[in-house]
Amino acid sequence: MAIQLNHTIVGARDKHESAHFLADVLGLPAPQEFGHFLVVHVDNGVSLDFADSDEVTAQHYAFLISEQEFDEVHARVQARGLTIWPNPWRGNEGHINHNDGGRGFYFMDPSGHFLEVLTRPYGSGAAAS
Repeated sequence: MAIQLNHTIVGARDKHESAHFLADVLGLPAPQEFGHFLVVHVDNGVSLDFADSDEVTAQHYAFLISEQEFDEVHARVQARGLTIWPNPWRGNEGHINHNDGGRGFYFMDPSGHFLEVLTRPYGSGAAAS
């Protein structure tokens, strides 16, 4: 059997707000309840299982998406008035990157997690710009 990531638990100040935020921004189906979790399923069989937490340690979650999905996600993020950055050190606010010949950007979720969308995996193509 190949080893695959199945799910991860995401601590959130408000699991409903954070799970719905992620699903809405990425254009995914609505979160589903499972026990005390609110579960967001992504297309490769992995789920992010949101749980309420009094203490949230900010994490980074990166999502590989298609060029068309990038345009859709970017539009939804802009419509929400969210700040984006082309890099993890939060320089050049409002811009996207073109790493490996693709496109990408970073933004924050309601619980302070640092989210990233990218259209090419790191190391798969042209030099970063």
